[in-house]
Amino acid sequence: MLKTEPQFGLCCGIDEAGRGPLAGPVCAAAVILPEDWEPEGLNDSKKLTEKTRERLYEEITQHALSWSVAFADHEEIDRVNILQATFLAMRRAADGLNVRPVFALVDGNRDPKLGIPTRCEIKGDGRYACIAAASVLAKVSRDRLMQEYEREYPGYGFGKHKGYPTKQHYEAIEALGPCPIHRLTFLKKVLP
Repeated sequence: MLKTEPQFGLCCGIDEAGRGPLAGPVCAAAVILPEDWEPEGLNDSKKLTEKTRERLYEEITQHALSWSVAFADHEEIDRVNILQATFLAMRRAADGLNVRPVFALVDGNRDPKLGIPTRCEIKGDGRYACIAAASVLAKVSRDRLMQEYEREYPGYGFGKHKGYPTKQHYEAIEALGPCPIHRLTFLKKVLP
């Protein structure tokens, strides 16, 4: 059982997925959970199986008071850097909520400047239900998008590694060159 949110009124949890990949967007999610509700098995998305994440995604999106998922694409990442693109996705996710929170718990140690009182929590996705829920929504949403890119850009293995730097991914870039969703600033060491 994770900690419930501080009693400040409506609190949203915010987390991201996809800061480290060589391709695709960074994804952020914002979630406001009902008081005293937590789906079974909720945890940091990295500690869950794909099947469990998919089940939790459905439960969270059905029961949350409000939720929103947003992206910052590869071009934005290349233009402003991954940290600023992550903050951009987080602000978009928070702005996408149809219920305005009065407080935000954000996974990590940097304030994305959401325009509401915010507390950053290192490893918060393993400690707070609302951040863990955001972690699941961001991870599943990004993984689903990378599955679509697998079909659009065959040969790179996006469906398997989701754009992360694996041996298979580097070999595909070497053989095929970068595709339109690669983060060129992340490929400086591998491109001629």
